[in-house]
Amino acid sequence: MKHASTYSARVLAPLDLSQRRRTLVRLGLAWLVMMQVMMFALPGYLRVDAGPNDSLEVLDWAIFLMNWASLVMSVPVILYSAWPIWEGFADAVHQRRITMDVPVAISMIAAFVPSALATVLGHGEVYFDSVTMFIAFLLTARYFEDRALQSVDQGGRSEALLALSAPLIARANRVATLFVLVQLGLAVLVTAVWSVIHPEYALSVLVSLLVMSCPCALSLAAPVALAATHATLGACSTMTEEQVVVLFTHTRRVTRQNLYGALVWHLLTMPVAALGWVSPWVATLAMFVSSAAVIANSWRLYRVPRIQIAAVTRSSLTVQSDL
Repeated sequence: MKHASTYSARVLAPLDLSQRRRTLVRLGLAWLVMMQVMMFALPGYLRVDAGPNDSLEVLDWAIFLMNWASLVMSVPVILYSAWPIWEGFADAVHQRRITMDVPVAISMIAAFVPSALATVLGHGEVYFDSVTMFIAFLLTARYFEDRALQSVDQGGRSEALLALSAPLIARANRVATLFVLVQLGLAVLVTAVWSVIHPEYALSVLVSLLVMSCPCALSLAAPVALAATHATLGACSTMTEEQVVVLFTHTRRVTRQNLYGALVWHLLTMPVAALGWVSPWVATLAMFVSSAAVIANSWRLYRVPRIQIAAVTRSSLTVQSDL
């Protein structure tokens, strides 16, 4: 079996206007539906087995209607907004590769199909809010990743930046591929154990584990750092060779921080999800937080040359004043 990470599966060519519009429409639809479905899920979180029977009957009827509304609204997100994920999953299966789309697609299937069956049958847990939140957050992270990759790839990048990018992305490839393999193996093992000890919780644990350990932050580690470096070079054309060397050194360090920091985060949170201590929507939020942290850490690079230039300016002013 061949193994490849997200980077090798992506095309770095710039998106044309129609593709950008479709990407933004998919992203906007996912966020719009996510917010609405989360409101529909509120009655289910409010239900308790205490109180008058007539109140519970009314609440159960509201939950039934809200579940059907959530199902109807989630279908376009699953089929249209998540279409690039399904394409990546089909391509991975066809070429016998392991990419980030594999665990993502499995987690969507594991959460949506049982939720749809529970809605039709009128009983059981539903995860439409977690599914739509997961897709919205994941598409947001991928949007930043794609923009970062295009930023790095375009604009007459120098040979020095090319030499900097290749080993960083190659290292991220190896780490992400190994992590996805471990993640899938652990998911199968954990699901088997929960199916024996508490079958009713097996699905929820599987969804939480796959979502929380989704390697979105790993996929962002190198591209966003390199994009910040590329933006810095474009914005600060007066940088000296010494400043560029310092910037590249910071880029390598920040990329390592992103990559291994995200890896440690996943390794720490995976057991929490495997033990059933978090719900799927909390796992989705944790996945988004890790991706946001990588983006925030990467764009600190944009301040490096400004600090250096300010230091040089202060030094020159000091020399002039001494004269």
